[in-house]
Amino acid sequence: MKKNLKWRLLTIVGVIGLCVYLFFPLQDKIKLGLDLQGGIHLTLQVMTADAINAEADQAGERITTELREKSIPITFKRMDEGKLEVTTALADKKPDIDAYLEGNYSGVWDIRTSNQEGRQVWMMSMKSSFIRQTQELTVRQALETIRQRVDAMGVREPVLQIYGSSGAVVADQIIVELPGVDDPGRVKEIIQNTAQLALKLVPADKGGPFPTRESAMQAYSGSIPSDLELLPYSGRDSENGAASAGVQYMVVRKAASISGQHLKTARRSMDRFNRPQVEFFLNSEGARLAGSTTAANVGRQMAIVLDNRVMSAPVIQTKFSESAVITSQTFTMQSAEDLALVLRSGALPASIRIISENSVGPSLGYDSIRQGVIACLIGLALVIAAMIIYYRMTGFNAIFALVVNLIMLLGALGYFGAVLTLPGIAGVILTIGVGVDSNVLIYERIKEELRNGKTVRTAIDLGFGRVFWTIFDTHLTALISSAFLFQFGTGPIRGFAVTLAVGLIANMFTSIFVSRTVFEFVFGNRQVEKISI
Repeated sequence: MKKNLKWRLLTIVGVIGLCVYLFFPLQDKIKLGLDLQGGIHLTLQVMTADAINAEADQAGERITTELREKSIPITFKRMDEGKLEVTTALADKKPDIDAYLEGNYSGVWDIRTSNQEGRQVWMMSMKSSFIRQTQELTVRQALETIRQRVDAMGVREPVLQIYGSSGAVVADQIIVELPGVDDPGRVKEIIQNTAQLALKLVPADKGGPFPTRESAMQAYSGSIPSDLELLPYSGRDSENGAASAGVQYMVVRKAASISGQHLKTARRSMDRFNRPQVEFFLNSEGARLAGSTTAANVGRQMAIVLDNRVMSAPVIQTKFSESAVITSQTFTMQSAEDLALVLRSGALPASIRIISENSVGPSLGYDSIRQGVIACLIGLALVIAAMIIYYRMTGFNAIFALVVNLIMLLGALGYFGAVLTLPGIAGVILTIGVGVDSNVLIYERIKEELRNGKTVRTAIDLGFGRVFWTIFDTHLTALISSAFLFQFGTGPIRGFAVTLAVGLIANMFTSIFVSRTVFEFVFGNRQVEKISI
């Protein structure tokens, strides 16, 4: 045996062995997509208006605080989406406010001023370019936050992508496909939980808790001051850890001392009564802010606010900086674990609304797998029969190359952890057809050279040599098509693109390298006069 042929055979055996190792056992290495394994398909809408309103509220708070530091009292009110009304009764302060707003906010806001009943009023409208930028950023942040939460849940091969872009309209929908999920309710709750955390000081007096909203309003003579807000309360702060009966509301400062952006991580733990709680840890900036705030307010309550609800409001006993805990009378082991998960993943920049939900049962997946496998076997059997009938003994060479092609395809899917979908099975079936197509081109060229009087070995050499670039061009164009399908397609279409691309690359190896090596191995050093083709 020629040394070159020996190495070619060892290469083929090595590739087959490696691919078998990569996909065996098949059920552990090849992941099934949503249409085969079952799961849920969600279409979510990101409420980008929430993010725009939050930007407006933050701007209003910042303007109020900074102007009051300059001894200029003002009030602000958020109007429609992306609009603010800033008001002052001091007409002589108009030039100072004009200069401040123009110097700090004219880049993002369109500002108009007017005089209404002796009051100076500034109408601030967020510029359309900034609104669009905020909407796009909000959707991207929501996508990444949801992706982190899904990954933390251990869902294998989820599909998440932004959907619905149409030119001037910002895409605000997210497609979420979660294969193998058996508790859709828990998944939806985790995905929709905004998890916006804030630590806010409670007023030294008249902070509550109050049994009703009305009683809280009465404590402030019917109107909560603009720098405070009234929030629902669901905490557990008594000495024995029990919930206070009838407590429903607390008054807290509107400005947060520490916000979710200062959160480093969170985890579930147990309190001294062996009940679940969530312990969270702050980053360096958050620790510094918490340290200075708590050191200056020992003896006051610090409200831990989650999604505009006071979870607990412990009294600051001493300075703390790095960690704190969230307690609730409604916590279970699972709910505390889920809350820690969403806190670790970060807060959503806006609320999420589920537009549509589809559940795919596993029985449908089993039927699809069975029918897909049957289709593959029928297609393979028909191809084998056609190749043997038409090309006789040479057809077995094409069949062997096709089997190696399928083994390489399975090996690649196992190595990359690709997801096999129903369109992916269609890609496997198409690979079978494309695989023999290359051999048909080669064999027809060999037959043509034999009719022209060439010897068997010369005809084989010319057949493989002259068809190579034709096969290369056809495979390259098909690979470009699969690349576009992968780039712009959704989950199932991407599955088809992956299997098609891998099958095409494997076919280049089998039709050119494997088939020719088989010819050389069968003929050896013998003088061949005839070939069964």
